[in-house]
Amino acid sequence: MQFGLSEEQDMIVSTVRSFVENEIYPHEAEVERTGQVQPELGEQIKQKCIDLGFYACNFPEEVGGAGLSHLDFTLVERELGRGSMALTHFFGRPQNILMACNDEQRERYLLPAVRGEKMDALAMTEPDAGSDVRGMKCQAVRDGGDWVVNGSKHFISGAEHADFFIVFIATGVDETPKGPKKRITTFLVDRGTPGFEVREGYNSVSHKGYKNYILYFDNCRLPDAQVLGEVDGGFAVMNEWLYATRLTVAAFSVGRARRCFDYALNYAAERKQFGQPIGKFQGVSFQIADMITEIDAADWLTLSAAWRLDQDLPSNREIASAKMYASEMLARVTDTTLQIYGGMGLMDDFPIERFWRDARVERIWDGTSEIQRHIISRDLLRPLGA
Repeated sequence: MQFGLSEEQDMIVSTVRSFVENEIYPHEAEVERTGQVQPELGEQIKQKCIDLGFYACNFPEEVGGAGLSHLDFTLVERELGRGSMALTHFFGRPQNILMACNDEQRERYLLPAVRGEKMDALAMTEPDAGSDVRGMKCQAVRDGGDWVVNGSKHFISGAEHADFFIVFIATGVDETPKGPKKRITTFLVDRGTPGFEVREGYNSVSHKGYKNYILYFDNCRLPDAQVLGEVDGGFAVMNEWLYATRLTVAAFSVGRARRCFDYALNYAAERKQFGQPIGKFQGVSFQIADMITEIDAADWLTLSAAWRLDQDLPSNREIASAKMYASEMLARVTDTTLQIYGGMGLMDDFPIERFWRDARVERIWDGTSEIQRHIISRDLLRPLGA
């Protein structure tokens, strides 16, 4: 195994980190204060990303992307993790699931998304169907040549900027020995489609400005041309293209943890109590040692999982491990950093309290820690017949 980065990968890291520091950091406080990203600012970030050649860098060159490997793209996401999600959202990374588009859909959705002319949003979660995806109640029923959709989705990120939505909808039920099992189909739904409405969602304490929305379907008619992949093939599409999003959460967590750690390290070296820097006390210095060890471990676990993807090696368990460990590591690092800062850590004079709040959601979305542990243990026990 090669543990070092290539010259090209070093350049990717330095370029994206510089972008985040110069184009994202200066606007974070305002976004945190207002909970909004002004449209002109979002467009400005997007255009600079396009000019840099990194827009849709997760897509292959044949459709206009940068053709980065899984490992290269994980390095990009790790550096973006240092910045506000509300702002780095415009460093466009359309959903890879769009590669499942047929020829006609490519012209309407995939290629415009890669060029930055349209933005997408993914819609899967429902009030009663989070970890239990097959528990979804939003359903589509055949009516002539169309599908009539009724139901809702919530916790939909990026919906305010989306021109179209990638929506997973129940399209039937199979009776199995283990009970009813819903069939799922993926649909492409344009904003403004009759019977489809996008409303503001809940007020989250994590990632201010990166809002969540609720989608409502009321007898919304969708033709077969809007089906992404095969009818009743939503799980196949999901498994082929979406499971690597957990790797994105892991990479983000590592990047954010490193930024937070820099604050902890510098504060421990500068803050004095009892006539010396607090970093000289073992109560703080040992915490510093534990933090960097955990960050490095999560980093290598994440990069190793990405490398396995590039080698076409089984990686489901490794990705789940990276997502679980990195997100939980971030929680510990942000909490410890806040403890090192003491009372000032809870004041908005520093971004520490923001890092602490933002970290909490990483253990929930894209599969909770409990779901990741289920994936890991199932992968280990199934070959043994357990």
